[in-house]
Amino acid sequence: MTSERRARGWGLGIIAVGVAAIVALAAWQPWRSISAVDAASSSGGVSAVEPLSLPADPDVLVFGDSWTYGAAATVPTDGYAYRLGRLTGWDVTVDGVRGSGYMKPGWDGPDFRTRAKWLDPAADYDLIIIQGSINDRQQGERGYREAVDATWDVFARLYPHAQIVIFGPTPHQFPIDEGTARIDRDLQKAAADRHWWYISPLQEQWVTPANYLDVIDVGAGKRHPSDRGHAYLAERLQQALVDRSASTDAVAPTEDESAPVRP
Repeated sequence: MTSERRARGWGLGIIAVGVAAIVALAAWQPWRSISAVDAASSSGGVSAVEPLSLPADPDVLVFGDSWTYGAAATVPTDGYAYRLGRLTGWDVTVDGVRGSGYMKPGWDGPDFRTRAKWLDPAADYDLIIIQGSINDRQQGERGYREAVDATWDVFARLYPHAQIVIFGPTPHQFPIDEGTARIDRDLQKAAADRHWWYISPLQEQWVTPANYLDVIDVGAGKRHPSDRGHAYLAERLQQALVDRSASTDAVAPTEDESAPVRP
């Protein structure tokens, strides 16, 4: 009798462990991509962010670092930010400074906050995309969030009617630097606190070891996007904006490659 009870107890215990393992596996789902695990992961909480709503011919500012500048493209105006304007037909102003970040001054311009103060207050942007930056990855965590908030406060004050999208750092090497991963997490949280859309190329795996050499110029380009990489980033960014829009009319691709883009 005691043996029967013990055997029955062991059987029930094995079943319980099996059920727990199945539940845990279902919750983890390791076969899913990072972006699929949590649909809100790159937006800071989808339910808390209003869909983008742009006019048919929006005025757009793309602001960032060397990637926005168009570094490693054959000519800077073949960079992703310029290509985005040609893809969508938007009137895009591009403001990229190589080497710059929220805390770090660039090669030919200061840090993001100072640059933001120099922007034209008379401009009337419908959408502002703030990109980057991996350039802050070695600056440390101390003071980073304060620098981000101070920079974003300038944009919010100058352009209170603009919709603002934060375009996080894109991996430029593998394995991904911990500083880059920290920046991605910090920017996501900061954007969520303001109910702004956050686009994370890192979490959405835009660049992976599989496509790395197709996207990144590891030679003379010094780990910046190649022409092909800039084209790819423009297409992915355009689609990310479509996915976050109430209407796709304003962000639909266009055949017009001569749309105005202002450096």
